[in-house]
Amino acid sequence: MSAGTTGLTAGGLGLLAALARFTVPDVVYEVPRRFSVGRPEEFPPESVTLLPDHRVFVLRTAEGFSAISAVCTHLGCNVRHEEGRGFACPCHGSTFDEEGQVTRGPAAWPLPRFAISLSRRGELVVDARRMVDAALRLKA
Repeated sequence: MSAGTTGLTAGGLGLLAALARFTVPDVVYEVPRRFSVGRPEEFPPESVTLLPDHRVFVLRTAEGFSAISAVCTHLGCNVRHEEGRGFACPCHGSTFDEEGQVTRGPAAWPLPRFAISLSRRGELVVDARRMVDAALRLKA
Protein backbone atom coordinates (compact mmCIF):
# COMPACT_ATOMS: atom_id res chain seq x y z
CA MET A 1 0.00 0.00 0.00
CA SER A 2 1.46 3.35 -0.99
CA ALA A 3 1.73 6.40 1.22
CA GLY A 4 -0.85 8.19 -0.94
CA THR A 5 -3.41 5.43 -0.51
CA THR A 6 -2.78 5.33 3.22
CA GLY A 7 -3.25 9.09 3.43
CA LEU A 8 -6.50 8.98 1.45
CA THR A 9 -7.82 6.12 3.58
CA ALA A 10 -6.97 7.95 6.82
CA GLY A 11 -8.56 11.15 5.50
CA GLY A 12 -11.72 9.30 4.44
CA LEU A 13 -12.02 7.62 7.84
CA GLY A 14 -11.53 10.98 9.55
CA LEU A 15 -14.28 12.51 7.39
CA LEU A 16 -16.65 9.64 8.23
CA ALA A 17 -15.92 10.08 11.95
CA ALA A 18 -16.64 13.82 11.72
CA LEU A 19 -19.92 13.17 9.87
CA ALA A 20 -20.97 10.55 12.44
CA ARG A 21 -20.22 13.01 15.26
CA PHE A 22 -22.27 15.67 13.49
CA THR A 23 -25.39 13.48 13.71
CA VAL A 24 -25.22 13.41 17.54
CA PRO A 25 -26.74 16.60 19.01
CA ASP A 26 -24.84 18.67 21.56
CA VAL A 27 -27.46 18.56 24.29
CA VAL A 28 -27.10 19.08 27.99
CA TYR A 29 -29.62 16.92 29.79
CA GLU A 30 -30.76 18.90 32.81
CA VAL A 31 -33.34 18.31 35.47
CA PRO A 32 -36.65 19.89 34.37
CA ARG A 33 -37.24 23.32 35.87
CA ARG A 34 -41.01 22.70 36.22
CA PHE A 35 -41.84 19.56 38.15
CA SER A 36 -44.44 17.85 40.31
CA VAL A 37 -43.49 17.30 43.96
CA GLY A 38 -46.46 15.26 45.18
CA ARG A 39 -49.86 15.76 46.76
CA PRO A 40 -50.34 18.40 49.49
CA GLU A 41 -51.22 15.78 52.11
CA GLU A 42 -47.77 14.21 51.66
CA PHE A 43 -46.22 17.25 53.36
CA PRO A 44 -46.74 17.40 57.14
CA PRO A 45 -47.96 20.70 58.62
CA GLU A 46 -45.14 23.09 59.57
CA SER A 47 -42.57 21.13 57.55
CA VAL A 48 -39.58 21.95 55.37
CA THR A 49 -38.86 19.22 52.82
CA LEU A 50 -35.70 19.12 50.71
CA LEU A 51 -35.97 17.83 47.14
CA PRO A 52 -32.27 17.18 46.47
CA ASP A 53 -32.64 16.30 42.78
CA HIS A 54 -34.19 19.71 42.13
CA ARG A 55 -32.26 21.64 44.82
CA VAL A 56 -35.48 23.08 46.23
CA PHE A 57 -37.18 23.15 49.63
CA VAL A 58 -40.96 22.87 49.83
CA LEU A 59 -42.30 24.65 52.91
CA ARG A 60 -45.71 24.01 54.43
CA THR A 61 -46.76 26.55 57.02
CA ALA A 62 -50.09 27.69 58.44
CA GLU A 63 -50.17 30.30 55.64
CA GLY A 64 -49.79 27.65 52.90
CA PHE A 65 -47.14 26.16 50.61
CA SER A 66 -44.06 27.83 49.17
CA ALA A 67 -40.90 26.73 47.39
CA ILE A 68 -37.47 28.14 48.11
CA SER A 69 -34.14 27.49 46.40
CA ALA A 70 -31.63 25.27 48.19
CA VAL A 71 -28.78 27.00 46.32
CA CYS A 72 -26.73 29.59 48.21
CA THR A 73 -26.67 32.90 46.36
CA HIS A 74 -22.99 33.37 47.20
CA LEU A 75 -21.29 30.59 45.19
CA GLY A 76 -24.01 28.03 44.48
CA CYS A 77 -23.43 25.58 47.34
CA ASN A 78 -26.35 23.56 48.74
CA VAL A 79 -27.78 25.11 51.89
CA ARG A 80 -29.12 23.07 54.81
CA HIS A 81 -32.26 23.73 56.77
CA GLU A 82 -31.67 24.13 60.49
CA GLU A 83 -34.91 23.71 62.45
CA GLY A 84 -35.95 27.00 64.03
CA ARG A 85 -32.89 28.83 62.74
CA GLY A 86 -33.39 29.00 58.97
CA PHE A 87 -30.93 27.97 56.30
CA ALA A 88 -27.13 27.77 56.39
CA CYS A 89 -24.41 27.32 53.80
CA PRO A 90 -21.89 24.83 55.20
CA CYS A 91 -19.16 25.92 52.78
CA HIS A 92 -18.77 29.65 53.34
CA GLY A 93 -20.89 30.47 56.39
CA SER A 94 -23.80 32.40 54.91
CA THR A 95 -27.01 32.12 56.92
CA PHE A 96 -30.60 32.87 55.95
CA ASP A 97 -33.72 33.16 58.10
CA GLU A 98 -36.81 30.96 57.65
CA GLU A 99 -37.98 33.29 54.86
CA GLY A 100 -34.65 32.99 53.00
CA GLN A 101 -33.46 36.51 53.84
CA VAL A 102 -29.71 36.90 54.44
CA THR A 103 -28.84 37.16 58.14
CA ARG A 104 -25.07 36.79 57.72
CA GLY A 105 -22.84 36.98 54.64
CA PRO A 106 -20.91 36.54 52.47
CA ALA A 107 -24.13 35.96 50.46
CA ALA A 108 -25.56 39.31 49.39
CA TRP A 109 -28.98 38.16 48.12
CA PRO A 110 -31.82 36.17 49.66
CA LEU A 111 -32.67 32.65 48.55
CA PRO A 112 -35.06 32.86 45.58
CA ARG A 113 -38.71 31.80 45.96
CA PHE A 114 -40.25 29.84 43.12
CA ALA A 115 -43.82 29.71 41.85
CA ILE A 116 -45.84 26.80 43.23
CA SER A 117 -49.28 25.75 42.02
CA LEU A 118 -51.78 22.93 42.16
CA SER A 119 -52.20 20.78 39.03
CA ARG A 120 -55.51 19.46 37.78
CA ARG A 121 -54.53 16.08 39.22
CA GLY A 122 -54.21 17.64 42.67
CA GLU A 123 -50.41 17.64 42.81
CA LEU A 124 -48.12 20.48 43.83
CA VAL A 125 -46.06 21.79 40.91
CA VAL A 126 -42.93 23.91 41.40
CA ASP A 127 -41.85 26.19 38.55
CA ALA A 128 -38.23 27.10 39.22
CA ARG A 129 -38.23 29.23 36.06
CA ARG A 130 -40.46 31.82 37.78
CA MET A 131 -39.37 33.66 40.91
CA VAL A 132 -42.12 35.07 43.13
CA ASP A 133 -42.43 37.41 46.10
CA ALA A 134 -41.44 35.88 49.44
CA ALA A 135 -44.88 36.62 50.89
CA LEU A 136 -46.71 34.57 48.24
CA ARG A 137 -48.16 31.26 49.53
CA LEU A 138 -50.33 28.61 47.87
CA LYS A 139 -53.42 27.81 49.90
CA ALA A 140 -54.19 24.13 49.35
